[in-house]
Amino acid sequence: MRTTNKTAYVKRNILSGVLFGLGLVAFLDEVIFHQILHWHKFYDRSTTNIGLISDGFFHAFSWLATVSGLFLVADLRRRDAFSYLLWQGSVLLGAGTFNLYDGIIQHKIMRIHQIRYVDNVIIYDVIWNLLAVALMIIGLSLILQSKKKMKETI
Repeated sequence: MRTTNKTAYVKRNILSGVLFGLGLVAFLDEVIFHQILHWHKFYDRSTTNIGLISDGFFHAFSWLATVSGLFLVADLRRRDAFSYLLWQGSVLLGAGTFNLYDGIIQHKIMRIHQIRYVDNVIIYDVIWNLLAVALMIIGLSLILQSKKKMKETI
């Protein structure tokens, strides 16, 4: 693998990882919290039918992001420009960013749903958002580590 080729495609590696991470964690959210545990729907401020339709759109978004990220990975591999460490960090960054957006914007500001409808929801909110921040920090550290390794090998 040529390092110079990888450095020319750093942004595309990051974009592919972020898209895949967003899509993957959105898919897991949909399956675990919406379908298996029945904690909430994507949009809980209306009827159950509207909630199911909103879940369908959410599910379509998650697959679109996931597949788009994988198409970019395939293109990077074809060009011999795929950096696995950079991609791993970007996946975690995308996953954490989605969860933090979900936890702050959708749960608290827009109030389109809560993570769970219980009396002490703050416990769930704190854990959800701390996990998101941890994923983002780990992801950013892997991205920086990967970029440093690329610079050292040039």
